[in-house]
Amino acid sequence: LYFSAQEGILIFYHIKELQYEMKICADISQPISSLVFSPDYTSLLLVTDQGTVYSYKPAHSGEAVKLLDTSSSCFLAADFLTPGNNYCVSVTISGEVQVWSLEDGTFLSKLNLGIEVHVT
Repeated sequence: LYFSAQEGILIFYHIKELQYEMKICADISQPISSLVFSPDYTSLLLVTDQGTVYSYKPAHSGEAVKLLDTSSSCFLAADFLTPGNNYCVSVTISGEVQVWSLEDGTFLSKLNLGIEVHVT
């Protein structure tokens, strides 16, 4: 079970029967608004409400790596663009859908929906 604390800490709980073990995996020092696993569960996107997206690879147990920072665009959410784990799609409050490369955080494309977007 992966869990994020208010302070931007990614925590992993390994639960087996009535026992559990807690491990702090990463500290990004920004409140995490959502956690999204890749379709093959090899990567975890850590999305902040400030518009920053980090990648964490559970098998490597390393630090979270900043992929992109969309802080100037009223960022709402991000997810993997499937199939595969190579691209990410994000959306802003103004309705701009953006596609990013997860390899190096390169902005690739955008589409303006022309409406304000809300996340529920």
